[in-house]
Amino acid sequence: MALPFTRLDLNLFRVMDAVYEHGGISGAARHLHLSQPAVSHALARLRRLWGDPLFVRQGNSMVPTELTRRVIGEVQAHLRGLQSLMAQADSFEPATLDMTLRVGMRDVLEAIALPPLIARLALEAPRVSLTSVRVPRDALERTLTLGEVDLVIDRQRRVGARIRGEHLADETLAVLMHADHPLAAGPVSLDDYFACQHVMVALQPERPDPLQPVWAGLGRGPREVILRCQHYFAAANVVAHSSALLTLPRTYAEGLTRGLPLVLRELQAPIPPMGIWMYWHADREGDPVHRWMRTCVGEAACQAMR
Repeated sequence: MALPFTRLDLNLFRVMDAVYEHGGISGAARHLHLSQPAVSHALARLRRLWGDPLFVRQGNSMVPTELTRRVIGEVQAHLRGLQSLMAQADSFEPATLDMTLRVGMRDVLEAIALPPLIARLALEAPRVSLTSVRVPRDALERTLTLGEVDLVIDRQRRVGARIRGEHLADETLAVLMHADHPLAAGPVSLDDYFACQHVMVALQPERPDPLQPVWAGLGRGPREVILRCQHYFAAANVVAHSSALLTLPRTYAEGLTRGLPLVLRELQAPIPPMGIWMYWHADREGDPVHRWMRTCVGEAACQAMR
């Protein structure tokens, strides 16, 4: 059964055109700067959309079905028309926009960046809504290429030539502990830090300590982690009622101290700051609406991490 029109993703038609023009999944993947599994996934969605195989394998080629041969001309014409329309849209008024801005970001950044971003949108573009989604780091490039999000904000990543990036800020770490903790009097030495128990946030339970390379460089073994949980707010609540420590991004930590009986302290260790970057697809580079999006999101993130 074909998918309803409300679930239509126009980016899928770029995949259909590429498979048709290049005669197979591998050629389409090279043209679109996608992995072959990503193109296969998109083709599977297209087949459900159309209720037709669209392409059948003959030897090393993907041969279009009768339905594909019948509609491909109009698909290509509409794609060209959309490209031409975007090229003409060299100016716009944010107040007239009626759209949803989709941003991939982590929950820590959500907590500090969404308030200034929503405030700005309310003033400049009141009909623009915002959706924040979690984008797995190994899916960043595919998600941007398929148009599933407009922007992604994350730590610095290796990306392909079709993904653009801009450095926004550097994120430093701090240590949280309950207000009556024995170490609450001042900076935390490395010896005292490793003598304590720790709470760690990790989306995958089996994920190793992301700071372990830092500890190894300092000649230290692993921390004693008594709890792994999914969110920093939950971890902070545990720390507020225990003697464990929580190491986390400073800006978010500062916010937690205003609502929980916690104090923030410096760790006396040379932990390098982590760069926070904004990523988007090169195809959106010249779009004035997307440029405005990048300005709004980038400035809100920078403001939040000052």
